[in-house]
Order: sequence, then C-alpha cells, then structure tokens
Amino acid sequence: MSKLDDARKKINDIDIKMAALFEERMKASEEVARYKQENGLSIYDPVREEELIKKNSMLINDDVLREYYINFLKNNMEISKQYQSRLNKGMKVAYSGLEGAYAHIACMKMYKDANYVSYKSFEDAYNACMSGECDICVLPIENSYAGEVGQVMDLIFNGSLYINQIIDLEINHCLLGKKGSNIKDIKTVVSHPQALSQCNEYIKKHNFKTIELENTALASLKVSSGDDYSLASIGSSDTQALYDLEILESNINASRNNTTRFAAFSRSLNKDLSKGEMGKHFIMVFTVKNEAGALAQTLNIIGSHNFNMRSLRSRPMKSLLWNYYFYVELDGDINTNDGKEMMKALEVFCDKLKLVGTYKTH
Repeated sequence: MSKLDDARKKINDIDIKMAALFEERMKASEEVARYKQENGLSIYDPVREEELIKKNSMLINDDVLREYYINFLKNNMEISKQYQSRLNKGMKVAYSGLEGAYAHIACMKMYKDANYVSYKSFEDAYNACMSGECDICVLPIENSYAGEVGQVMDLIFNGSLYINQIIDLEINHCLLGKKGSNIKDIKTVVSHPQALSQCNEYIKKHNFKTIELENTALASLKVSSGDDYSLASIGSSDTQALYDLEILESNINASRNNTTRFAAFSRSLNKDLSKGEMGKHFIMVFTVKNEAGALAQTLNIIGSHNFNMRSLRSRPMKSLLWNYYFYVELDGDINTNDGKEMMKALEVFCDKLKLVGTYKTH
C-alpha cells in the first residue's frame, strides 16, 4: 500500500467515526431545540457560541489548524441552528412566484405546516435549496397540456438536488379583472407564458392582446394594483381571493384535464421505502456516448432488468451544440439487486448517469 493509499484509508476510517458522531450531535441538538421551544428561547445565542468557539478551539494544539477548526466549529453551529429552526418552526420551502401562484398552492398541499419562501425564478428557488437557505424546493416539471417545463428539466440535469415527492395539481384557469370590470371591456390579458399557452384558444376567440410575466400571481398583482379596467389576468380562484379581484369567467383553459406536476426537491436522496409508494417510481437523467446504437442499448438494458418506462424525453445540452441528454421516469424499486445491476450496466454506455430520485405520487 502506497503512502497515498494509507492516508486515504485513515481519512475514510475517520469519516466513518465522524458520521456517527455527527448523527449523535444532531440528536443532542433535537433536545436543545425542544428545550428552547418549551422555554421561548431564541435559537441563536451569540454569547454561548462565542464561549464554545473560544473554549473548544483551545483543544487544537497546532496554531495553523486551530484557524481551520474555528471555521469547522462555526459551520457545525450553523448546521445545528438550521436543524433546530426546522424542528421548531417547520421546514423552509422555496417556490417560484408570489403567494397565490400555483406553485404556492402545491407547497401548501405538500407541506401544510411549513414556511413558504418566494423567489423570482425557478433557478433562484432551486439554488436556495441547494445552498441550504431552504430545506425543500417545489417546482413544476410538466403540464398535461403545455408539456415539460424546460428550465426545470435543465436544473434537474445540471444541479445536485433530488426529487423525493411529486404531486399532480389540477389547473383551472380563471379570467380575473378588477372589481367592477366587465369581460366586454377586457382588451389585454397578462399571465405566465404557460398559462397563456393553455388558454390560447380562449384568448384568440376574444382577440385579447397578451403580456407575459414570471408567474400567475404577479400577473394578478399587476391587475389589482393598477387602474386599468381593460386589463385582466389569468390565474387561479385562490389568486382572485388573495388580490381582491373578480372572476370574469372560470375554466378558460382549452383542456378540462389540465394538470401540472410539481416535484419536491431536497439535498438528500430519500431511500425510505416504508412509506406508501416511496421507491416504486424513480427518475434518471443520462447522456449516451456518441456511438451507433448507444441509446437503443440503454433502453434494452432498462427493459432487460424488468423496469417499465413511464416517459422518455430528450433535451438539448446548452454547453454542446446538437448534443442531448435524456430524462426517463420508471416504475419499480431502484434499490433492489436488479436496480443496482441495471445502473452498473448503464454506466458502460452512458457518459453521464444520475439517479434523480425515488418518489411517491399523490
């Protein structure tokens, strides 16, 4: 064994011990969180933190290493505070849009007691979860009428988060105007591009002009805060109540079977197969080598291991012209021997292969 191998083995052995100690430490943090909750104390105690850093840093003899250990202690404390905050106040769930947007509705259905945090874009919400600013991120991945949400698909491929839950949210679009407005007065409608697309037939029928905004709730806010009675938004009935608008007409989307699938993203892959349908569906993204029959080989491997494909999509890679990645949803348990063997076999034909997550549906 080389000196490098020996050093790496030592690090691996230490990491195993640190993982056990980390879990033990976080369990102790749970007790701290309960005590603070019962006694009305703040999670952040700067005096206590300063004392601990000063005391524990002196356990390190090496002056240079002590500087890094102080940062290590600060990071541990920050993680502990985030965990205690999650226990005491509920999870922080990121979404794109404003209160009343369909994503916000999906958050409330998935996490009833959570704290919902609004972000301007899909990417901002995704990054908030990835950085630890939020615990969960809820984003739309597909609409039954308008198709996949390309921006989110690209985040799935390029990012590091996992999908652990998917919900199907029925979409019933309404034409919303200011109180006292009349549908005959409406000349322009404003909404998210997908909402406009889903109501395209209705818009054409009434010869409305269209304005695109980041989300349906922002569109309703624009109508509510202005004085233009010829302007209407397209959104949900929840949005109407929230922004004190009037429903001029309901169910204006072209398809009466209009459903959007929202996925919940987190930083860890959920491997708990004991809760309902968890683990019976999974998602992968991959690229294949630029060889004849490479894609066909991957599909054959999936089939030969008895996994049923629910969907298969391709998306262009932004960094490489005329190159594509593939997104596939499958039925089955990836954590079985068949699943593990399939992943090994796929690695031979795939340049990049990522298990995006196992999930249950609602």
